[in-house]
Amino acid sequence: MTKIPLLDLQAQYENIKTEIDAAVLGVLRSGRFILGPEGEALEREIAAFCGVSHAVGVASGTDALLLTLRALGVGAGDEVVTTPFTFFATAETIAALGATPVFADIDPATLNMDLTGLERYFTPRTKAIVAVHIFGLMPDMERLEAIAAAHGIPVVEDAAQAVGAARNGKRAGAWGRAGAFSFFPTKNLGAYGDGGMVATSDADLADRLRVLRFHGCRVKYYHEEIGCNSRLDEIQAAVLRVKLRYLPAWNEARRRVADFYAAAFADLAAAGRLILPGSEPGSEPVYHLYVLRTAERERLAVGLRARGVASAVYYPVPLHLQKAFAALGHRDGDLPRAERACREALAIPCYPELTPAQLEYIAAAARAALED
Repeated sequence: MTKIPLLDLQAQYENIKTEIDAAVLGVLRSGRFILGPEGEALEREIAAFCGVSHAVGVASGTDALLLTLRALGVGAGDEVVTTPFTFFATAETIAALGATPVFADIDPATLNMDLTGLERYFTPRTKAIVAVHIFGLMPDMERLEAIAAAHGIPVVEDAAQAVGAARNGKRAGAWGRAGAFSFFPTKNLGAYGDGGMVATSDADLADRLRVLRFHGCRVKYYHEEIGCNSRLDEIQAAVLRVKLRYLPAWNEARRRVADFYAAAFADLAAAGRLILPGSEPGSEPVYHLYVLRTAERERLAVGLRARGVASAVYYPVPLHLQKAFAALGHRDGDLPRAERACREALAIPCYPELTPAQLEYIAAAARAALED
């Protein structure tokens, strides 16, 4: 039986094996493994790619968010407005600093945070807004920045899934005060381990991040504050530098896959059987995941699996209903659009290495699954 995984990292590696192997061996021969030339070069290259002045490598996308919020002064008693339809780390980092995540419901078309009436979530304790670019689609950042600026609230991009995404020609990472990226292996720009990066044009913020990531010191053994150990290692940086050269082409290939699905499923969408990924005017998504929505999700997933096509649920439980946030007192029905998305969303394969034959097979398998 045909087997098509949700993502094929082995196929990606085989396509760039020679360059990856040489990059890794170069680090091993250098004897430099932490805060060396590969990491410094990657920081410059990511900054240039995003169109910002600074980029600071850290150990994970979670740390990129955590340290950015900490550097902005988020702490105990503060509130941070964000979305409940995202990976747990978005809100986990807020809570880890002693602050309270305040969840705003999502836009039903794009699944990003709904900006209509966003101000109702603001209080005198609101310290920041974390805008998630879910599945590689950016929200209306011009509108969000205007709302935030009117209230003097900084915006942080959770761009973990959106490296290379753009809006009106301005890339993710260049909006708000800073953008946090993840280099988890499954991301569009993935390392061979954990890794993260913060992009910003705020020189003071970048400086603070560099101090925080290295035990609170600017000069070794002289500690200005309590920091942590969160450094992007040289092997991961070397791997990412190779992959960064391919990222624009890979993202364009993902958009072609998305275009294929949009055409292949147009009739099912018109009939109300499927809801296809939405879009924002002016946005250039990168389709980290291609997520269908349907009231028949279990039927679709089972049918795809029976035909050898992998799929996955993103996300089964919205953050406001997670046990870890039970103390916030949320109940079913509080944020109905996010709750509905969690009942209906199903990701199907979307990556550059998919062949035309595989795409045709996936589309036929999905259609057959809904007819079973």
